[in-house]
Amino acid sequence: MIVPAEKELRDVLARFAQASIEHDGLPTARTSCALEDITYKLCVMTGTRTPEQALLAADALLERYRADRGHGTREHETLIM
Repeated sequence: MIVPAEKELRDVLARFAQASIEHDGLPTARTSCALEDITYKLCVMTGTRTPEQALLAADALLERYRADRGHGTREHETLIM
């Protein structure tokens, strides 16, 4: 599996949060489409099928990035098999 760069993952998570807030606040066809699009991207990026799974996987990746920084490694930029 190719692991996304931390910056890209954080960007998609922020966009997912914003789309969720907008859609929850005032659901429209536009907000629904935006939320669906960013949810799909987050799922693809994390190799999952549901938003719940994607958020759990993203949390695990963020924890791994923190651990890697603590150990001075950059493993998250390589292919993981």
